[in-house]
Amino acid sequence: MAAVFACVLYIFFGATALVSAGEPSQKKQLRIGGGAMISPKETFNYYIEMVDYIGEKLGLPATLVMRKTYKEMNDLVERKDVDAAFVCSGPYVYGHDKFGMELLAAPQVSGKSVYYSYIIVHKNSRINKFSQLKGKTFAFTDPDSNSGKLSPTYKLTTMGYTPESYFKSFIYTYSHDNSIKEVARKTVDGAAVDSLIYDYIKAKYPDSDVYSTKVIEKSEGYGIPPFVCHPDLDPGLKARLKEIILNMHKDEKGKRILNGIMIERFVEADDSLYETVRKMLHWKGEK
Repeated sequence: MAAVFACVLYIFFGATALVSAGEPSQKKQLRIGGGAMISPKETFNYYIEMVDYIGEKLGLPATLVMRKTYKEMNDLVERKDVDAAFVCSGPYVYGHDKFGMELLAAPQVSGKSVYYSYIIVHKNSRINKFSQLKGKTFAFTDPDSNSGKLSPTYKLTTMGYTPESYFKSFIYTYSHDNSIKEVARKTVDGAAVDSLIYDYIKAKYPDSDVYSTKVIEKSEGYGIPPFVCHPDLDPGLKARLKEIILNMHKDEKGKRILNGIMIERFVEADDSLYETVRKMLHWKGEK
């Protein structure tokens, strides 16, 4: 369930200047935060545990701070108010191309560091393919979400449409579980959601709304939402964060936290993993 964690949990630090090239500069506290898109809400305790785990390893108290949208968190990273974060794939590409947002690690799920955009409809719907959603109502997640907005919009663009010209109407739900609920309750005809979150809910919650939906289309694979930092982050702190995340699966507490969010481990990642996302952004003429 990497995206439940990686797409919505952001770890960030205060704007204190960090200049040491050796050990991390002295800090009094880590500010560790996540967007209000945390989804499903039941995983909140795992976020708190992750925050505490990183703080303990660094020997500093840590605080979880909330933000609502992907853009808010990207802006904080760029302004150096936020120096390290778990971000979604689309925002990573935006950040990397705009100000050099730097990869530290990526989650690994089922031996891979990729995920997909699912197009879902109600389980009793007669809609069985994306083309049948023309003239229907639709739910996107966040304007900057890869699986919840960019991927289906890219598909429409290749078909010669925009969301405005293709759907009767569309909404933003600002969380993948909310999009699932909208479909399950027939508020909208279809939605685009993160495969990792959808599969996580299906595996963990047998009475959830996900069982009132069905997947009618699966996108190509995209680089999984990564752990990133501002390129100017203190090298010592950067090295320690990377070490902690990459070795988290090796101790009992870290492994338990990862198991709870269905991540096997974090692995080193290269920017090339996100070329499928970058291709879609370039198709739209964005940088």
